[in-house]
Amino acid sequence: MRKIIAATFVSLDGVMQAPGGPEEDPVGGFKFGGWTFHYFDEVAGAAVDELFSKPFALLLGRRTYDIFAAYWPYQKDPIADVFNPATKYVATHRPDTLTWQNTQSLGPDVVARLRQLKQEDGPDLLIQGSGNLIQTLLANGLIDEIRLMIFPLLLGKGKRLFGDSAMPAAFKLIKSQASSTGVIMATYERGGEIRTGSFAQQEPSEAELERRRNWK
Repeated sequence: MRKIIAATFVSLDGVMQAPGGPEEDPVGGFKFGGWTFHYFDEVAGAAVDELFSKPFALLLGRRTYDIFAAYWPYQKDPIADVFNPATKYVATHRPDTLTWQNTQSLGPDVVARLRQLKQEDGPDLLIQGSGNLIQTLLANGLIDEIRLMIFPLLLGKGKRLFGDSAMPAAFKLIKSQASSTGVIMATYERGGEIRTGSFAQQEPSEAELERRRNWK
């Protein structure tokens, strides 16, 4: 079965908006576009190269598709060499405007189509950017693996990776690495249901019981 992998750059406070440059996505008055640039070293670059070294199909939201389609077809570098020929699936209400080669719409029911694609033969489905799409898939339990590059800065505002709609689930860390600039590269895969417990070592006091009653 094919996996859906969400791979994204994220700040310490969870912002994923416009990591690549000032003009990438200034929506909402976002002023820090290009916030990843000065943190890339050989280790971070090698992590990106490794991500794109295996066969994949791109899975994109419409805004990320528009950003990529206006950029990658006109570049000559190793990432363009794998992005341009790759099959691309896009969540969009305007399928007739998808002009980038090997691109197709996911149709009106994105979740149902992706459930179908996961059962078909083919390479894993790799999400780049596409925050709204990621949140939709998290809400439906469809993301199998999350690959984060966590950058050591706070952006304060901007589009965030995680919202309140994610389906609760545990993940386990299967790989991690740190760059010389403090970027943490972490790969998580699904780890089953969330388990809870308590650190309380004794019966609650009357004050604690009162607090619980007041907070209900």
